[in-house]
Amino acid sequence: MGVRSRSGIALLLVTVMISAPLGGCLFTEEESSADASSLSVLPEVLEAGVFQSVELSAKSAMSVYIPYLVIDPETGFVQNSTVVDLSSGSSTTIEMLAPPRIETVLLLVGENGRENWPVRAVNESWMTWLMRGGDAAKEGNGVERIPHSENTTLDSMNHSTDNGGRVSVKTVNSMRVQTVGVEQGGAHSSGLLHGRLVYERLHEITDPSLAIDVDGRAGYWDRWAGQGNPAYENAAQYLISELTSMGLEVVQHRYEFTDIFQVQNPEAYNVCAYKWGSETPNEWLVFGAHFDVAPPANAVLLDPHVTGSRTYGTRVGAYDNTAGTSMVLETAKVLANFESRRTMVFCLWSGEEGGKRGSDYWTEYYVKEDNPEVTVTNYINLDMAGVNWPGGGGAPHGDPDPQIDEDGYPKDSEVWPMRVYIGPGPTHDQFDQPGMVGLSNWIGSDALGLEEQIGTLVGTNYSADTWKTDVWLDMDRPEIIVYEDTTARSDHASFQDNLGTVTVGFGGLVDGYWCYHQTCDTLEEMEAWMDTTGKDYGEENTGVANLANSLDMITWWALMTFFHCDEKPVLNALS
Repeated sequence: MGVRSRSGIALLLVTVMISAPLGGCLFTEEESSADASSLSVLPEVLEAGVFQSVELSAKSAMSVYIPYLVIDPETGFVQNSTVVDLSSGSSTTIEMLAPPRIETVLLLVGENGRENWPVRAVNESWMTWLMRGGDAAKEGNGVERIPHSENTTLDSMNHSTDNGGRVSVKTVNSMRVQTVGVEQGGAHSSGLLHGRLVYERLHEITDPSLAIDVDGRAGYWDRWAGQGNPAYENAAQYLISELTSMGLEVVQHRYEFTDIFQVQNPEAYNVCAYKWGSETPNEWLVFGAHFDVAPPANAVLLDPHVTGSRTYGTRVGAYDNTAGTSMVLETAKVLANFESRRTMVFCLWSGEEGGKRGSDYWTEYYVKEDNPEVTVTNYINLDMAGVNWPGGGGAPHGDPDPQIDEDGYPKDSEVWPMRVYIGPGPTHDQFDQPGMVGLSNWIGSDALGLEEQIGTLVGTNYSADTWKTDVWLDMDRPEIIVYEDTTARSDHASFQDNLGTVTVGFGGLVDGYWCYHQTCDTLEEMEAWMDTTGKDYGEENTGVANLANSLDMITWWALMTFFHCDEKPVLNALS
């Protein structure tokens, strides 16, 4: 080979080496591939439990799948996920909710313009998905992007059998701010809403301080429905004032009830607050909790801690159902600031203790007769919440029968499960509403950090009388149980029976709570039940801390269910 040839080759190599980085066409396949290392996220640590502006910047062209709640800047609607495209060197900002109860957020990265993406199972977290190699996408279903409409900005996602293959994963840390001490519920004291806030509302309504009022208390005691009870009327006015201050349209729904003696009385006095939907206002999403408390069976209200025996009736009703009422109020306060596709309705029912009369009349007459054009797409029930995992180990003041019943739920010395009950579910041995069962598991297993605690109960091969207990015991007593309720002992039954609405409810234990429908159903009692300090079960926490934790978990679950159902309602699979 001559000198000229060797010189020509050298010149060619130099030219290639210089031109490659300039032209971006040679030796750049590795550099231009979509990889999580080429994606930067600001802020580097997200604030858990709030919608925040998150800036995504790409060094190379890519698409990013964000599997969390986001806000469309055009409509203000919340949607459950999106995909954004980024060219090399570009950035975009998105309003995203960092889940309230986890410490790591995952973003999936793929080639620019990618349509299909792998997705986690409904009963696992994104971290578990990653640890088992879900990013390789060798198996499993996926989601596909749906282009946004003329009136929206963000693409949406839908289920698909095509997962699109391998993705790269970007992890981002998330931290929840603590505003009070840990013993006072500090671990759950910040965010869009939080357990400490619900606890403070619960304290306000149950306040035992003496006052010049119809019930002689600073709080709202003795609110028995029926006969125009002045304490109930006073409590209703409190609800009206609070909901009106949130900018909601408040309607008082009164219905007359004719008792067995043919006496008419305004027992059903519901207070409902409305925020009309921007897209389909005749489709209603309803939050509900009953505000009445169990009336005394006789004129004497005796404390079972003193007498050693239980009667019937209460004055305070902290657990049943001031807790649920507090959650509805705080949820309404948050959602009043959001745009929604469907109409949001927040109802505090009367007459639940007398047979679900308030919700029954509202569904049967106000919806079916007065507003026949309305469809109630989903109903969320909050009744008796807070006395459950992560505390709740039996009666601290002396249940006369405290031993564990091996044939039933725990009695003492261990935590009680929290219930997520779904319906209509007429059969006990199969899922009649798989959509809502799946959604409840999807939210709980990741955003709420409950993957290890959740057990989904279905009574295949078990007796209809004992299936829930049997399955629960066989699954080694999971702390959170998701199941279809075939008994329907609360207001959700009115929606199932009268409207065929798919419902989901959240609550703690019922009959095992020593102060259920008793004068000792107070906030102090709830705190005592939830206290795990010095106990041989649960984690070492005060009753206030555990109660704030429980209220936080349940309220967030209800709120996120609402956001999902506003985007895509879960309709009755039996219809």
